[in-house]
Amino acid sequence: MSSAKKNDELPLGCALHAGLSRRKFLTGCAACAGAAGLAGAPLLGGVSRFSETAGGAEKVRVRVLYALHGPRQLDPDWPNKGFDFVPVMNRINAELLKRVPNLEIIPALATGEEQAKAVLAEDAKLPVDGYLVYQMNCWNKVAQTAVTSGKPVLYADFQYGGSGGFLVYTAGFLRAGLKNLGFVASSKIEDLAEAVKLFAAAKAAGPSYDFAAAAARVRTSRTPKPGDLSVMPDPLAVLPAEETVRRLKASRILAVRGAEAQPSINVLGIPVDYIPFAELNAAWAAADKDEAKAVADRWIRSAARIEGVSREELVNSAAMYLGQKAVLKARGANAITVNCLGGFYGGHIHAYPCLGFHELCNEGLVGACECDVASTASMTAVAVMTQGRPGYISDPVMDTSHRTIIYAHCVASNRPFGPRGAVNPFEILTHSEDRQGASVRSILPAGWMTTSIEVSQDRKEILLHRAKAVGNDPDDRACRTKLVAEPVGDFEKLFTMWDRWGWHRVTAYGDIAEPVKALAAAIGWTVVEEA
Repeated sequence: MSSAKKNDELPLGCALHAGLSRRKFLTGCAACAGAAGLAGAPLLGGVSRFSETAGGAEKVRVRVLYALHGPRQLDPDWPNKGFDFVPVMNRINAELLKRVPNLEIIPALATGEEQAKAVLAEDAKLPVDGYLVYQMNCWNKVAQTAVTSGKPVLYADFQYGGSGGFLVYTAGFLRAGLKNLGFVASSKIEDLAEAVKLFAAAKAAGPSYDFAAAAARVRTSRTPKPGDLSVMPDPLAVLPAEETVRRLKASRILAVRGAEAQPSINVLGIPVDYIPFAELNAAWAAADKDEAKAVADRWIRSAARIEGVSREELVNSAAMYLGQKAVLKARGANAITVNCLGGFYGGHIHAYPCLGFHELCNEGLVGACECDVASTASMTAVAVMTQGRPGYISDPVMDTSHRTIIYAHCVASNRPFGPRGAVNPFEILTHSEDRQGASVRSILPAGWMTTSIEVSQDRKEILLHRAKAVGNDPDDRACRTKLVAEPVGDFEKLFTMWDRWGWHRVTAYGDIAEPVKALAAAIGWTVVEEA
């Protein structure tokens, strides 16, 4: 750690001190505060950078707060374990200084509320004109503290890094009607730079300036108009609502979590049985080894690409798939959801269930991630009403620069039109967050209408939006499968619901908006259209 790095490898403020050793500039660089582990309050003051001044105009001083765990990601999380944020922060700082005249930026890192408060305390001594809070990891609460300053706050998403928290927190900010917080959800640095220019207008106008409204005007003006939303013909046959209700009541979900069985519940009319990890793990251990090898070999023959995953791991995943099927059969269930990360990291299960979920969904059953019972019920409803089309749980990402929503997760079927429908290519890769196990990148077809839903048993509501599938994003960050779609309806409205509904959505191929509304009417629920 004692040798100096090149200037472009350091956070931008530290390039002023490139002649110092790495150790020395860590003691004096706000932008690198977290490089020593982010223990305690960030190191502040004395380090800033300036863009060119046009016509002697007054400088606008902006604190850039990066909300993240640390400069290099040490644990599994979006974007992925081992991710180096330093070059990313360098580029952001440099691009802003290049594109925004009269700008002074003072970068700092913050893991959460405590460090954000320390930044605000320091800024009281050397006042800033506003805050750019960049959500680099998902759930670090930094913007919440910045808005208490009363200064303008621009909230930005590092897509495939901070998107979950960004969407949930932004919806909360919108619900609160904060006038000093605007947001940017774009993959283009140009869109961020245009919003950063608003700090100068806010400084000139004073406390009466509606920063949120100004940021919304910039954002919407740079969001493309709706594209061609015509879609491929889809001869989808759905069940009548009454038959869907009957079959949902005859379904059963197994929710795998914890050390002991828990009381059963009912979601959307579907019985849900909570079973312990040990039951699934025992079924995995008892799986026929020759059958597991045959399944693994079939995956090897079928996959368009396999990277970072050994045959041994595929056999292990195949045994988990067979174990899942055995538990489903033994309990008379057609859907299973597993607290996969908690089970794997806790040593309760010994294979990721991702490929098993993929296979179950291809067969017309339901395999669902993260012991998310609401999403599993949503998937079950989709599969029942469409007579076998699989739902796809995802962590969505919004990108205003292309007017798209990206549905990202490490599990998806490659038979989106049902067990007897067309097959699309799929790849087998490691689970993205930790680069372990085996998961799926499904290269889903473009040109079709999709419908996304989520159910709330407590509120008796079904959330719904539609979007045209337009492609797949191969970005290596975050989850492996990334279906890109253009929403139908009010794109801006899609930013408003995440705090009430959480991050997950369940997407299926087909325009099933009317069948979902008919189902809701049949059971006395309400449909909430989020676009």
